[in-house]
Amino acid sequence: MTDLAIDTTGLAKTYRGRPPVEALKPLDLQIAAGETFGLLGPNGAGKTTLVKLLLGLVRPTAGRATMFGRDIGTPEARRPVGYLPEGHRFPLFLTARQTLDVFGQMAGVEAADRPARADELLGLVHLDGAADRAVGTFSKGMLQRLGIAQALMNRPRLVFLDEPTDGVDPVGRREIRTLIERLRDDGVTVFLNSHLLSEVERVCTRVAILKGGVPIRMGTVDDLTRQGRAWRLVTSPLPPDTLDALGPALDASAVDHPDGLVRSLLTLPDRTALNHALDRLRADGVEVEALEPARQSLEDLFVEVVQDETLGPLPPR
Repeated sequence: MTDLAIDTTGLAKTYRGRPPVEALKPLDLQIAAGETFGLLGPNGAGKTTLVKLLLGLVRPTAGRATMFGRDIGTPEARRPVGYLPEGHRFPLFLTARQTLDVFGQMAGVEAADRPARADELLGLVHLDGAADRAVGTFSKGMLQRLGIAQALMNRPRLVFLDEPTDGVDPVGRREIRTLIERLRDDGVTVFLNSHLLSEVERVCTRVAILKGGVPIRMGTVDDLTRQGRAWRLVTSPLPPDTLDALGPALDASAVDHPDGLVRSLLTLPDRTALNHALDRLRADGVEVEALEPARQSLEDLFVEVVQDETLGPLPPR
């Protein structure tokens, strides 16, 4: 049994036309079993094409890919997979329980097992109180949670969630985030495609950013959001002489803390500047309250790299 949930080598898709459209350029990607992976990119970046390729909904122009060691496009590869598509639709006249029964049947779940599995999942997504209500009466958040439940009917080892929090209010987003964390804790591999970067940053262990059909950034959230070798210091308020002595390379700002006192937040570009600042702070009797690597939000990183026209694709593995 392979330790890789997804493994692609040179996977590519070009749609015929005049001119042809390279929706996904040759992609090498490995996603470990049990990983929560986030796929990011602007519209037209190739995200949907990649998901459709992996699910066997479209055929690749070049390259190959496997899911748990099985070639994509085969029943064996699809069997352990669940899928929540963006903008999914359910028959509005069916109840939530009936909906899960129908989708469980299509996913190959035995008839004798479907009722108990449906009840289990309705409880998991907090819809047990609405199990016998018509889906047409559901809110957007309820529909999204029901969509996740249908993607789990066949007890998948890998689940694709395409915009699972789309149109959901903050409370609903938190519930879905908790559910994704539960799946991760249960060892399910989650492939998350979302425009809500703050949600991706919270739940994903690793992300890739696609642009123009190629990956331009890939790595753990921690590695990608770390700002090079910069450091951040939180100190007690700085005397004017100390602030002047630290020099123009230092970015300093005053921030309010919950205790009601003003602190100084310093961003230093490298370890040399850090050591210089620490020496000066100690000499001037300034208290250092926190020291950590400087980070930017995943959203800031995304905007930066997507707008940077000089960035090329990552080198093949």
